[in-house]
Amino acid sequence: MPYTPPKSPTESPEPQRSALITHDDWLAIWCGGLILAVAVVLVSMCGKSAGEYLGKPGSWRTSPAEGLYTAGSEFLSTPLSGSLVAGGVIAALFSIAQAVRGRNPIQFLAGYLIVFLLALAAYVLAGQEIIKAYNLEYALWALLVGLIISNTIGTPKFVKPAVLTEFYIKTGLVLLGAEVLMSKLLELGLPGIGVAWVVTPIVLITTFWFGQRVLKMSSPTLNIVISADMSVCGVSAAIATAAACRAKKEELSLAISLSLTFTVVMMAVMPVIIKLIGLEPYIAGAWLGGTIDATGAVAAAGATLGETAAQVAVTVKMIQNILIGVTSFAVAVYWTVFVDPDRTGERVGVGEIWRRFPKFVLGFLAASIVFSFIYAQVPGGEELTSGVIKGLTKTIRGWLFCLAFVCIGLETNFRELLPQLKGGKPLVLYVCGQSLNLCLTLLMAWLMYGVLFPPGTN
Repeated sequence: MPYTPPKSPTESPEPQRSALITHDDWLAIWCGGLILAVAVVLVSMCGKSAGEYLGKPGSWRTSPAEGLYTAGSEFLSTPLSGSLVAGGVIAALFSIAQAVRGRNPIQFLAGYLIVFLLALAAYVLAGQEIIKAYNLEYALWALLVGLIISNTIGTPKFVKPAVLTEFYIKTGLVLLGAEVLMSKLLELGLPGIGVAWVVTPIVLITTFWFGQRVLKMSSPTLNIVISADMSVCGVSAAIATAAACRAKKEELSLAISLSLTFTVVMMAVMPVIIKLIGLEPYIAGAWLGGTIDATGAVAAAGATLGETAAQVAVTVKMIQNILIGVTSFAVAVYWTVFVDPDRTGERVGVGEIWRRFPKFVLGFLAASIVFSFIYAQVPGGEELTSGVIKGLTKTIRGWLFCLAFVCIGLETNFRELLPQLKGGKPLVLYVCGQSLNLCLTLLMAWLMYGVLFPPGTN
């Protein structure tokens, strides 16, 4: 073996960096908070025009170029330029974050260029008018383009420094918190809360019990991630729950794949069923909001049933989104106290609950509280909040989620997923759990809006 000289007394070990600047959860809070703060300043100074240079690809029919460039307009106002500006903002912020945590920002930028181009391609594919009519959203295409690469040529090594799935989506979830305004949520009062907060925990616990006791699933982490994904609010809940129970990336990818597949089906089928059975708009909206996983899909499905149903559906879904933090904390506690000691035979300290708790949820809640206060209490707060969310942060959040879905695909290999699919138990779990969810949510929606609090009385 080659001789390695001992370190001189003057040499000191590399100082350890604080988790506050190295952990994805904390960095997501700082990055999301910085984006929100800058957005507030820009909107305060420039008004609604602050976000006119941010965007994403638009619709097209015959040529993808139609979705990237609008003939006759200046380049700075085209969807392509808006996409490049949004991608550049994220690139700059995340390269600084990588430098802060002691990683090479140049390597990140080299890989990020490829990840961003794939996300751009996913947005372009989702913008085709026929595809858009079927509500096949960017998340599905982003996941697919990543999966095709990872399962054919494999993810190139130089791209991997930019495959930061959790970092992208956690930062996006902090931004999502600003959109969850308490005053808006309370407009539906007790009935909306009843639909979102009563059914969800029942379905979550029942589905997890069913997977462990009836299906005998070998992986409790996969079981709980699918249960949370299906019962709470889809991908966002899956990410938070996976972090709380330390699920494998392959398990998270499988849960998200199931969620996206069934979201597309439910988004198309549920409005048809609702029209056939003639549900009232409030009941129909609450049923959609409490069962379809993705907020965007809820809005799209609700829009086919009219303005009232769409508004109720989105509001119920946003009320349900609050349970992301509650669910992740509950899972962290349960896993620390019961699951891990049962599997390893070792007692885990109470401090482990805090270590496992997804800290980015604190950023989600903080953003919700701050912007709820601005919206309700600050003069001009409603216009300021609308400008920040609709003009700036919602666009950035969409890009962050799209980047995250691309990365999920790039990290997923079907050969590693196949053992989890053995016997079809994950699929059976999702179908049975969602069936229970559909039945209980419809019952609760009817009870809240049809019996106890009919429209006009709440």
